[in-house]
Amino acid sequence: MQIQSQETTAEGAERIEVVPETLDDLWHLSYVIEPGDLVSGDTTRRIQRNDDNLRDKGGEREPMWIQIEVTDVEFAKFANRLRVGGEIVDCSREDQLGFHHTLNVEEHTELTVEKHLKPDQADRLEEAVEATENPDVAIATVEEGEAHVHTVAQYGTEERATITSTTGKGEYARPRKELFDELASVLKRQDVDAYILAGPGFTKQDALDHFQDEIPEIAEQITVVDTSAVGDRGVHEVLKRGAVEDVQQQTRIAEEADYIDELMERIGSGAEVAYGPEEVAKAADYGAIETLLVLDERLRLERAGEGDWDIDVDQIIETTEQKGGDVTVFSAEFAPGQQLSNLGGIAALLRYRLD
Repeated sequence: MQIQSQETTAEGAERIEVVPETLDDLWHLSYVIEPGDLVSGDTTRRIQRNDDNLRDKGGEREPMWIQIEVTDVEFAKFANRLRVGGEIVDCSREDQLGFHHTLNVEEHTELTVEKHLKPDQADRLEEAVEATENPDVAIATVEEGEAHVHTVAQYGTEERATITSTTGKGEYARPRKELFDELASVLKRQDVDAYILAGPGFTKQDALDHFQDEIPEIAEQITVVDTSAVGDRGVHEVLKRGAVEDVQQQTRIAEEADYIDELMERIGSGAEVAYGPEEVAKAADYGAIETLLVLDERLRLERAGEGDWDIDVDQIIETTEQKGGDVTVFSAEFAPGQQLSNLGGIAALLRYRLD
């Protein structure tokens, strides 16, 4: 993410010119931009002709600059864009004021956002700027007859390929070389800076030996990690052990996996923990929160007035930070965030137990 400029308006809001550079940046913006914000940029719009002397151009669109007051935001991951809709409040064509328009924000789209930034949103923007320099990582997990390839992004991990085959002896046996060749072909197609090769037993080392002969330029970027499983479970083990952090220090997912593991361990032992909006709000008032864990999707719902909490989530965040606690916003796209959702979407690691 690039921030071209940032200033405070006469009304006390922040006016920020941003340029998202990756799909991760669009995901971050989907949790910064919310209803009521002002968002502006260059776009195109189909004009309806009402003048009898002007011929309706049908499907043609005209370029223009517009500013909208946001009513809805949608992160369309598989379309590689962020959709920001709202009413046009300023425009290079005055006859378009009051109409609804949707800005389709893609990578490298210049955008200006005016809003009162909440602390976690300011942190998210700062994180997106810092993450620009982080390397992208692919995780390959392999065992006899099976291999998976995932890529790591700040919005979660994404499975890129699953390869299965029968190896060993027997009528339908497939040579291991074929499995390794197909896995090598998948790895060559990934646009990443580093690779992690993981799995149980010795198969991963045999695969690495094969890669050193067939794809040496990739093999020299591979870090080998022992895991007890492959696929999603294997990836979770890789993240938990910190292997990704060695090559991507700011990866959100590894931190979230650690936090959720500690949270579940404390719940199981009855240690210093609170979960659910009411318990967490009470802990915040007492100044007992060491680390607040809150789900990004829940933040969006509550701030949009679509949630069902009886407490003010922004007040909890503000109180936590004022009393020396840390705040971590979880992604709903990844398994730790899903676990946090099952606990009500908010939890806290405490400094001491509350009676």
